[in-house]
Amino acid sequence: MTKHYVLDTNVLLYSPQAIFAFSEHTVIIPEVVLEELDKFKSETTERGAHSRQVSRIIDELRSHGNLLEGVALNEQGGMLRIETNCLEINLPPHWDRSKPDNRILQVCKGLMDNGHYSVLVSRDTNLRVKAVILDIQAEDFRNDKVAAIEDQYTGRAIVYTSSDTINKFHLDDGNAIDPALLGEYDESDHLLRPGTFVTNQFMLIRSTDNDRHTALGRFDGEKVVHLKYRNRNPFGVTPRNIGQVFMQECLMMDAEEAPLVIIKGPAGTAKTFYSLAVGLYKHLDCRPREYHHLLICRPNIPMDEDIGFLPGSENEKISPYMRGVRDNMFTLMSGHMMTESKEISQVEDTVQMLFDKRIIQTEALAYQRGRSLYKYWMILDEMQNATPRQAKGVITRPGLGTKIVLLGDPEQIDNPFLDSRSNGLSYASEKMRGSKLCFQVTLQYDECERSPLAAEAALRL
Repeated sequence: MTKHYVLDTNVLLYSPQAIFAFSEHTVIIPEVVLEELDKFKSETTERGAHSRQVSRIIDELRSHGNLLEGVALNEQGGMLRIETNCLEINLPPHWDRSKPDNRILQVCKGLMDNGHYSVLVSRDTNLRVKAVILDIQAEDFRNDKVAAIEDQYTGRAIVYTSSDTINKFHLDDGNAIDPALLGEYDESDHLLRPGTFVTNQFMLIRSTDNDRHTALGRFDGEKVVHLKYRNRNPFGVTPRNIGQVFMQECLMMDAEEAPLVIIKGPAGTAKTFYSLAVGLYKHLDCRPREYHHLLICRPNIPMDEDIGFLPGSENEKISPYMRGVRDNMFTLMSGHMMTESKEISQVEDTVQMLFDKRIIQTEALAYQRGRSLYKYWMILDEMQNATPRQAKGVITRPGLGTKIVLLGDPEQIDNPFLDSRSNGLSYASEKMRGSKLCFQVTLQYDECERSPLAAEAALRL
């Protein structure tokens, strides 16, 4: 049965290509949506760019027919129609009919009254709730949403095999394990079943005979191999838990083997700290240097109310957003035992020198489009506040020898237009799952190393 999908303005501002996402069904754009789009077209923001793109798409389709009667969108029979009617449809008397949201609801109800199966598509939760009052079916735009957070890919698994298999694996670093010998517990019936593994997935291998008899490995697409960098201490940092061992492994690999690393996890699990440590090790301690510069970017989304206009250069404007980076740099350079003010001042000068000499560069995420980066160690922090479009834009920037590290916590999102299923970090993680060029690790709550309070708060709050 053909459905009529009525699109809210926010859907088109989020994804201009949403017009083409409904296969054989009819897409309805109320004329009030065109008026709202017109308000944003002069903005220099991403919202303004999307508004202009939607206008160009509709103008191109206008040349193919009458938009009021319907224009073909695809070979499956999909149509686009601009709806200007339904003005006489009754709404609850206390609802303001001049409000764009209510006008969109009028269109939905009018289509239903005329016998059409209509569905409101909106990213506005309150509008979807109001639709229920009028008995209108409503749903979020899910075209680029990924699985719920508890079902998202973690890059790691707990598997089981015999003690003999683990013993043989430990005998020689050249030994590997056939994945057919590994099993996973099915949580529904608690039985051991053959596992289904993803390329570059890390594994904690337990013995079926002795739960304390374990090994660590990585599935390379064909077999389970040893970790190469488990016993390394980049820039003096030692992994404190299994999650950090896995994180160190994918960070230490060179850019040719692992050009993209995605690390998710709660606050305090040392995502930024470890990424900086390995980057500095690769630049300062390795000869020849693997990377020319460390580049750190993050979306400019504040945790609380914005403090207003920030004067100065680009670096001065984004400096408040990079304080966490400086905190981690200070800890890396000093350790936790420093108390003398002279020593503290020396470390602060060393950290500032790294920035002054542009060994470490900080830039806004918005300014990466169009770049081609060669031999950069690129850290993209707080990527849960980036859109899927932004994530795609930066992942496609690297040239040869550049390594990109995406960091963030999908449960701590400050961008009001994103959630745990639609943010750039989760989107990149799910779409790059199984790629030989992408390594992923999700750190767990019990792997928080910042402080006991940070670990407890991350779990409880």
